[in-house]
This record gives sequence, C-alpha cells and structure tokens, in this order.
Amino acid sequence: MARASVREQIVDAAYEQFHRHGYNACGVKLITDSAGVPKGSFYNHFASKEALALVVMERYGDTRRVPELADRTVAPLARLRAHFEFLAADIEKYGYERGCVFGNFSNEAADHSPAIRDGLVTAFATWAAAVADTIREAQADGSVTTTQDPEVLGRFLVNAWEGAIVGERAAKDGSAFAAFFTIAFGTLLS
Repeated sequence: MARASVREQIVDAAYEQFHRHGYNACGVKLITDSAGVPKGSFYNHFASKEALALVVMERYGDTRRVPELADRTVAPLARLRAHFEFLAADIEKYGYERGCVFGNFSNEAADHSPAIRDGLVTAFATWAAAVADTIREAQADGSVTTTQDPEVLGRFLVNAWEGAIVGERAAKDGSAFAAFFTIAFGTLLS
C-alpha cells in the first residue's frame, strides 16, 4: 500500500511556524514536529528549508487578496482601501505579533538567500503593480490626482504598509496603521 503524502502537512506547519517565529527561528525539526511527521519526511518533499520557504511565500501571497484589487465592480479607491483594511485586520487578529511573511523574510533571509530574495522581489513587484493598476483606475475616474506616477505610488504604498507593520509590532495599538490610512487615503491619494 502506498504511503500518503505528507507534503501538505509540512507546508501547513511551515506556514504557521514561519509566520509565528520567522525564518531563522524555524528549523526543519520544529516544522516536522509541528506537522506530526518524521524529520526524514521533509527531505522526501523539499531539498531544503529554503525550498520550503519559497512554497510558503507563494501560499502566503495567495492569501493577500491581491486579485481582488482588479475587481472593477467596486470603485478603485474603495477597493484599494478595503485591501489595506483586510491586511490590517489580519495583522490585528494575531495581536500585531506575526507581521507580514514577505517583510519578515526580507529582514531575515533576503541577504543570505538569493532564491528567497528573488521570490520576494517578485512578490513585492506583483503586489505593487496591482496597487498601481488600481491607482491608475482611480486617476482615470478622477478620484485620485494624476500628478503622481501610479507605479511610484504603488511601490510607495506597499513599502509604507510594510513600515506600518513594523511600527505596529512595536506599538501594538493601531497607531501606525491609523497613520498609514490618514496619510495614504487622507492626503496622498486625495
């Protein structure tokens, strides 16, 4: 009888552990113990922790609701705000302790792993492009000024958001997110 694949158990456990503890604090043993599988099972599915991290980053990206930014049934500025409100709620529900997997991996692994750095560059570029496309729509409908380049604004908003997450991990009181929303939607995009 063929043994069932435990790959998904490992990915699920790694997603949780990387998000909770970060890349550097998670060894293969912690991940496999969390998954309830023997350590040897890990190497049947992944060449390294780095290879698993790339799968986790992709899965995390799939949960960030980036495709919803293209939903033209909602006004672009409302769509953009809802996107960041969703992200804020996701951080808040964990008591501001988990941050963003992309930001966490950027701080911990990007300098040491070209594969993770390349994955992060792609993830941030995809996200910033979706934000820029939404801003471009808002500029076309007149709800956002056309004096700023949408690509620059998109990149800036993603970077500002990541900074707000860092601020919240320290303050844990909503103040960094409040500042982000005030400046992004009350000043920059008004």
